[in-house]
Amino acid sequence: MRKRITALLLGAVFLAGCSAQVEQGAPKAEGGDRPPVAKFTTAPADGAKDVPVNQPVQVTVAEGTIDEVTLTNPEGKAVAGKVAEDKRTWSSTEPLGFGKSYSYQGRATGTDGKKVDLKGAFSTLAAGAQVRATLFPGDDQTVGVAVPIMVKFDADVADRASAEKALTVTNSANVKGSWGWLNSREVHYRPETYWPANTKVHVEAKLYGVPYGGGAFGTADVTSDFTIGRNQVVKIDTPSHQLVVQRDGQTVASYPASFGRDEDPELTTPNGTFVVMQKDPQFSFDNPRYGYTNVLKKWAVRFSNHGEFIHENNDNAGNIGKNNTSHGCANLLEADAKAYYDSAMVGDPVEVTGAITTLPAQYDWYDWQIPWTQWQTMSAL
Repeated sequence: MRKRITALLLGAVFLAGCSAQVEQGAPKAEGGDRPPVAKFTTAPADGAKDVPVNQPVQVTVAEGTIDEVTLTNPEGKAVAGKVAEDKRTWSSTEPLGFGKSYSYQGRATGTDGKKVDLKGAFSTLAAGAQVRATLFPGDDQTVGVAVPIMVKFDADVADRASAEKALTVTNSANVKGSWGWLNSREVHYRPETYWPANTKVHVEAKLYGVPYGGGAFGTADVTSDFTIGRNQVVKIDTPSHQLVVQRDGQTVASYPASFGRDEDPELTTPNGTFVVMQKDPQFSFDNPRYGYTNVLKKWAVRFSNHGEFIHENNDNAGNIGKNNTSHGCANLLEADAKAYYDSAMVGDPVEVTGAITTLPAQYDWYDWQIPWTQWQTMSAL
């Protein structure tokens, strides 16, 4: 009897042991097909609206690597993009359009070897107005040491700080400068003192999609690469009746001249630091207030929008080098005017002293009429 009971007990124990293995194995059977570990993150998120057009779309995968990502525009064309070297991020490399819907799809392989799919869509904001900007100096220009960098907008910019943040200037001399807003449509950049000669300058205005306020946005990026030329400065001391040209601080030419009338604040050649703005081999001068129109003069170099030029005036030869009798311009004899004209460059500074009047800082380009500390306050940042 005892042997039989023992056998039965051993059998019971054996059966109990088989049941335990089945119970432990059951969870593996139920959870053997675990969810993939790879997870996609997108910016913008699926379903996002009013997405800025100037920010790249980014797709990132955690615990895996990207196999492929496609971003498609409303016309069904793929938006350019690239996968990072570590294959964990994809970024678009071309800008988005205003007021458009985009869809994206992709696939990644997780660290567990399992595939995950991506699918989604978003839409961009619609621009109430698109504002164009232009940049000066332009590519490959060589300009004088006083040239300001100018960004001009074809409509008012309400949010000047937003626009200014998109502007950057780098240069080979590592000279620092500051932007200054002349008005709601124009911002200039200049250093504290004249640019060093032969400096290479690069300007980036990454304005596409930048919000200007009032529903307006930048319509395009603009860039420029230009060169600062030799250092040439014109010195005019009006009582001296001489126009002096200096290179690197050394006088290279001195021309007899007749400047604006000394006694008349309306006609004097005013004090200030001006900038050569344009050159014309022949220019028509008109001032009906003083009784003349269509007076043609040669070798005209404009240095102020107030109306001041350096130009030939052989009709005034008797006063050149002796008396100041012009209506504000610097009159030179023809041969001297041609020699100076040939040496002049847009962006050269013209420094005037000795006059009874100082010109207010309001006639473009008046950047150097403003003290540096004041100029810095004209930035929106």
